[in-house]
Amino acid sequence: MSGVKTLSEFIMERQDDFPFATGELSSLLNDIVIASKIVNREVNKAGLADILGATTQENIQGETQQKLDVFADQQFISALKNGGEACAIASEENDDFVAFESERSKQGKYVVAFDPLDGSSNIDVNVSIGTIFSIYRRKSEVGTLANEADFLQKGENQVAAGYVIYGSSTMLVYTTGKGVNGFTLDPSIGEFCLSHPNMKIPKDGKIYSINEGNLVYCSESIQKYIAYCKEVDKESKRPYSARYIGSMVADLHRNLIKGGIFLYPETTKNPDGKLRLLYECNPMGFLIEQAGGIATTGKENILKVEPKSLHQRVPTILGSENMVKKALSF
Repeated sequence: MSGVKTLSEFIMERQDDFPFATGELSSLLNDIVIASKIVNREVNKAGLADILGATTQENIQGETQQKLDVFADQQFISALKNGGEACAIASEENDDFVAFESERSKQGKYVVAFDPLDGSSNIDVNVSIGTIFSIYRRKSEVGTLANEADFLQKGENQVAAGYVIYGSSTMLVYTTGKGVNGFTLDPSIGEFCLSHPNMKIPKDGKIYSINEGNLVYCSESIQKYIAYCKEVDKESKRPYSARYIGSMVADLHRNLIKGGIFLYPETTKNPDGKLRLLYECNPMGFLIEQAGGIATTGKENILKVEPKSLHQRVPTILGSENMVKKALSF
């Protein structure tokens, strides 16, 4: 174990990056870590427990909730409520935000928005899924009950964001606006250990990720860009490889490491896009930009979009700088 740095040690070392903080953000990140370990445990034994499959309920998005969706949501809410550093949470799985009413929580300086289990349609077939989280400093007065305005902030106001991917190994990747670092869970000691320091997305890549089954519903410009990706051009190393998992965390994690572009644009079926601004696009956009990539709706920087509702959707293009710029040129 010589030379191994745990996530807890790393977080404590980085406290000096935030002169306004007195340890609350570090504690809040540790609350997220605790919940992710519990979710990871259940994900890994899902096939042996009665936690696979769908419930009889739908979330606010009109999507059938999976049992693991509900379990993960409960674990993150519980960890953040008990930790006391967050005054409120907003989850993709709940109709409205939840303001914590204890006097300790009212003193919390942060709110957390999260997607407890991204890619949940892949749960039953044992494909990588993940958790996405986003942290903001509250706008309401400390000591009072949090309100919706605490969440309706631009992505550029995030103080931290990241994801946990539950795959062949479990990794937590996050940023506090000072670069991106990745940690792999060592099950033998139950700790996330620094495995991918100072992550940078390559400026170019050979992978494009889009649900091509929906391409017929996309704009002509998107269709032309995908046709460009498929053209044979040895000089620019095309055609690119199509890779689409159907889990935003898994697709972007791969592209972050190998280089690539991820697209979930507006379509005639979903003219506002399909991905949620607060729970998916803002946190992943913040992280991708911190790694040197670009996050855009196709018309503006995702992090500059003014949220109007908790479950607002936006078109999304994320990835390697040169690939995204080329897509925008169409």
